[in-house]
Amino acid sequence: MFTIVAQEWQHDFETAKKVASEENKPIILVFQGSDWCAPCVLLDKEVFQTETFSLYAKDHFVMIEADFPKKPENALSEALKKHNYELLNTYNTRGIFPFVVVLDSEGKVLGETGYFNATPSEYILHLESFKG
Repeated sequence: MFTIVAQEWQHDFETAKKVASEENKPIILVFQGSDWCAPCVLLDKEVFQTETFSLYAKDHFVMIEADFPKKPENALSEALKKHNYELLNTYNTRGIFPFVVVLDSEGKVLGETGYFNATPSEYILHLESFKG
């Protein structure tokens, strides 16, 4: 049986920075509304959940998600909600969804993007272009 080894999504920014520093990888911070934002769902399905992206991200990025669900059944813990709003107030002050921020291991912004019609490989190249 073949098992896909997917990238691990972080939910704590300090942990993500630590891992990024230790592994010399950029951080990909994804702001999404998983149960109300159609472009967010498309980006997740067409890019982030694909085998191509997952396998690449595992070795090249530290992925962190800041989700803002609206349905009660998808509610986050108060601590995670607070954490996500702190990230929103720092990195997504315009409240754009989906919003993808490429950061260095110290949290410095290297680039910003969102959803656009791209293959997983094209999206990877786009994210890599921010690394300089």
